[in-house]
Amino acid sequence: MLTDEQVPDVWRALGLPGLADVHVHFLPPRMLDKVWHFFDEADKHYGLPWPIHYKRSEDERIALLAGFGVTRFPTLAYPHKPGMAAWLNDWCAGFAAKHPQAVHSATFFAEPGAERYVAGAVESGAKIFKVHVQVGEFDPSDDVLDPVWGLLADAGIPVVVHCGSGPLPGRFTGPGPIEVVLARHRKLAAVIAHAGAPEYAEHLALAERYPNVRLDTTMVGTPYLSRFAPVPADVIARYRELPHKLVLGTDFPNIPYSYAQQIQSLLEWECGDDWLRQVLWHNGAELLGLTGAGEHPDQDEKESE
Repeated sequence: MLTDEQVPDVWRALGLPGLADVHVHFLPPRMLDKVWHFFDEADKHYGLPWPIHYKRSEDERIALLAGFGVTRFPTLAYPHKPGMAAWLNDWCAGFAAKHPQAVHSATFFAEPGAERYVAGAVESGAKIFKVHVQVGEFDPSDDVLDPVWGLLADAGIPVVVHCGSGPLPGRFTGPGPIEVVLARHRKLAAVIAHAGAPEYAEHLALAERYPNVRLDTTMVGTPYLSRFAPVPADVIARYRELPHKLVLGTDFPNIPYSYAQQIQSLLEWECGDDWLRQVLWHNGAELLGLTGAGEHPDQDEKESE
C-alpha cells in the first residue's frame, strides 16, 4: 500500500511537476471546527464513523500538501444557508492574498443577490467556485441562479458541484437537476464532485454529453467509499477511455484515510501512464490555470473540446 511519503515517487516517475488537486478545503477556523465536529459524530448521520485523518493546523496542512506535490490548491468553502456566501468569498479572497499557494476560490447560494456577489468575486480574481447541492438543500436549476451559471459559463470559470446523492440523498441531488443547468448553459465548466457518487454512470453520461463537464476523483475507488458506493467495473472501463474527463480530487483534509489511498486507488485501475498524467496533473492544471507549469514533453495534446 502506498504511503504519503511515497506519493511524490508516483508523479516523479510519470515526469510530472506535481499533483493538481481540484478538491481541497480550507475554511474559516470556527467553521472548520464545526465541520470537524460534524464528522466526529458521523456515525449518527451516516451510520459509520468518519475519523478525519488530517486534523492539523493551517500551516501544517499547507505543508502536508506541498509534501505530496500539491503546491497550488483551491479552498472550496461553501455555505449551508442563505447569507453566508458573500462573507465566505471575502474570507477566501483574504486567504489567497495571504497564502500564494492558494488558488482564489469562491462560492454561492440560491438566494437574491447571488449574481451581484458572484460578479464581484469574479472581478476580484476568483478562479474556481464550489457549490454543494446536498448541504445547501437548494435546486441548482432555480431561476435565481440562472444568471450566475450564465456568468460563470461565459467567463470559463470552473465550478466544483457536489450534486451526487452520496453520502446521503437530498431533495435536489442526482443528475436530473444539474442537467437542467447544463442544458441551459452548455459552455459551463462543471466539475462533478466525487464523480457523482453513487450515480457514477449517470454523471459520466453527463460528462460525455456536455463538452466542458468533468468528474473529480474525490474518494472514488477508495476502500472507504467502496463500502457503500463502489464503482461498477463497466464504469471504470469507460473511465479508461475518457482520461480528459477525469480530474484529481481528494477532499483533503476531511478524509477518513491517508492522502496516499486516493492515489493508490487510481493506480489500481491500471489505466496506464498517459491516463495518469492527464488525471493527476494536466486536467487539473488546466482548470486551475497552472497549465504552463511544467508540461510533460511526451504527453499527447489534450483532445479538443
